[in-house]
Amino acid sequence: MPAVTPEKWADLAHFAAIDHGGDTERSVKSVTTAPQGLEGEGFPVRRAFAGLSMKDLDPFVHMDQMGEVDYAPGEPKGTPWHPHRGFETVTYMIDGTFEHQDSHGGGGLIENGATQWMTAGKGILHIETPPEELVVSGGLFHGIQLWVNLPSKDKMIAPAYQGLEAEDVVFVSSPDAESLARIIAGNVGGYQGPGSTHTPMAMTHVSVAPGAQLDLPWDPTFNALVYVLAGSGYVGSERRPVEVGNLAAFGRGDWLRVGADDVQDSRSVNFELLVLGGQPIGEHVEHYGPFVMNTRSEIVEALEDFEAGRLGVIPPNALMPHVPDPNPVRVEHTGI
Repeated sequence: MPAVTPEKWADLAHFAAIDHGGDTERSVKSVTTAPQGLEGEGFPVRRAFAGLSMKDLDPFVHMDQMGEVDYAPGEPKGTPWHPHRGFETVTYMIDGTFEHQDSHGGGGLIENGATQWMTAGKGILHIETPPEELVVSGGLFHGIQLWVNLPSKDKMIAPAYQGLEAEDVVFVSSPDAESLARIIAGNVGGYQGPGSTHTPMAMTHVSVAPGAQLDLPWDPTFNALVYVLAGSGYVGSERRPVEVGNLAAFGRGDWLRVGADDVQDSRSVNFELLVLGGQPIGEHVEHYGPFVMNTRSEIVEALEDFEAGRLGVIPPNALMPHVPDPNPVRVEHTGI
């Protein structure tokens, strides 16, 4: 898992030790399993939030684990140009490369450990697709796409784009240096990630060494979700077992506990987790396809605006999915 990982965790800043006598541990409310499906042009995903209500997820709406898959040459796929309105998309690439372009001028490569944060706001068109080189060669592909809701007052703000490189994240280790947190956004235990968010939230990729346990401080005003990216372990003091594709939802409190099994699978050295939380917005959500609004009439308006071209237009010389030539021309080289 090539998301940037410092070699010496003991040399990093450390979270303060949890006050187990005064701070409240978050209990585990539920553990669900993400069903698998296909997205875009046919790349495999796990629907991480399946089985949870919007109330449990608020302020989040949707999350896909993209891959993990090792593509053969010609197999990598992405999404064609499509619209969004009313929320933010967060694409975190753990392994591999995605190329992004949008109708507001944002874009670039999202590579191992990097994140792109797109505010759709009042409307945007965008595309995410593997670059030609990856389509031709094949290779590993693994990432996350998260949808973060916007409150009604911000639904129609101007679109925006943030590109966060892998080295921009804030690295913090546990007091025993057996766990590593890559803070992408929000404040975790007094350490601030680089992502700028309209909705107060936190997002961190956590690695826990085999047999280790992490008590992670967490904002008591946020909800708390832990999704297993790779490996196996447990959540909570009750040691509820979890493995790749499981999502644990926690109750209220000041900190949460995760721990790794003594032996991990052959694909992962450590127990890998995505920990998410945010301040609930508490508004009714109407979600239809690529639009997240508050009322059905706003969804209808979004559809009408898209059809009328008011959500943006595909720019000239736009990025398009690379389609391998089924009958490539073969050139024979002869000696002179």
